[in-house]
Amino acid sequence: MAGRGPLVDALPVVRVGPLRLIRDGVVYAGAVAALGLLVGRFLGRVWSLPFLGLAAFVAAFFRDPDREPPVDPRLLVAPADGRVTAADDGRISIFLSLFDVHVNRSPAAGRIVGAEYVPGKFGNAMFAASATENERNVVTLDTADGPVVFTQIAGLLARRIVFTPRVGDHLERGQRVGMIKFGSRTDVLLPPGAELLVAVGQHVRGGATPIARVGA
Repeated sequence: MAGRGPLVDALPVVRVGPLRLIRDGVVYAGAVAALGLLVGRFLGRVWSLPFLGLAAFVAAFFRDPDREPPVDPRLLVAPADGRVTAADDGRISIFLSLFDVHVNRSPAAGRIVGAEYVPGKFGNAMFAASATENERNVVTLDTADGPVVFTQIAGLLARRIVFTPRVGDHLERGQRVGMIKFGSRTDVLLPPGAELLVAVGQHVRGGATPIARVGA
């Protein structure tokens, strides 16, 4: 795949009790917690509390809950958790805050016919210009109802786009495909004739919330 850039080929997970976490998050959170314990040892336990709180936040950021897509195969699902910032002209944009689940999922079932990493800026992903100016990964799916394009867009704090499948792979609706680390946006370009099912301001859940209906 041309222009793969900083994309990586694995998204390993670990389970901490009932929680499913991306392994990177466990490493980062563990490092912060260890630093906090070290600070607390020399300066007093109270000084370790901010570090332990930050470690808990980092671990939560990398959570990867199981999601169940709707039964109706005509329903496309949100590629990520977040708030809908645009829903018109066949495009749906979803902004992910630091508190949302950042694992990305395929909005539709289909074969990957294109996956292009595009270097760019790290502007505010709330702005429409981020779709064409920011660092992003553009994925095109060949589905039974026409092409579906979804884009992972880096934001102000995002510095790492992760996308694990490759061109030629078949994705199921709601299948995990990667993540964008530390704040971002995802866009979906719908096939012709698709019926929008979400509105601006609505909060959606990746792999579960229907965003559009395709087919007869």
